[in-house]
Amino acid sequence: MPPQKHGGKRNKNPKHTPMHPILRNILAVIAGIITGSAVNMGIIMLSGSVVPPPEGADIATMEGLKESMHLFRPINFLMPFLAHALGTFAGALVAALIAVNHKIFFALLIGAFFLIGGIQMVVSLPSPLWYNVVDLVGAYFPFAYLAGLIITKRK
Repeated sequence: MPPQKHGGKRNKNPKHTPMHPILRNILAVIAGIITGSAVNMGIIMLSGSVVPPPEGADIATMEGLKESMHLFRPINFLMPFLAHALGTFAGALVAALIAVNHKIFFALLIGAFFLIGGIQMVVSLPSPLWYNVVDLVGAYFPFAYLAGLIITKRK
């Protein structure tokens, strides 16, 4: 059996066939979502030890968080913003690394996925308008695009 061709290069190992580009791109999206979610949750889990919640705030449940939101100061929104931005960045970076082609597209696709999650949080959790704007405009697409740029510019 002749060696397989992939991407214009001959495969020197005829027993090894490279992953189909579409499957690899799907894997890139799945890996990006999983990585971004893990980074996001890791930062959220650590956030209380970095920036303590306000006195009397119950952040253990969504209901308690909703009732305590009026106690939050601007510093209390730093860690959620970083979780959203760095989670998106990590996920987009992984997706762009794994994707066969259109790396910035796949990075931005991860940004869109996390933006949808951010919009869902804005709708379900009453937070200040200034934070919602900063989070939705500054955390998702800018960090996804930055990750895509880093991957496409490296060599």
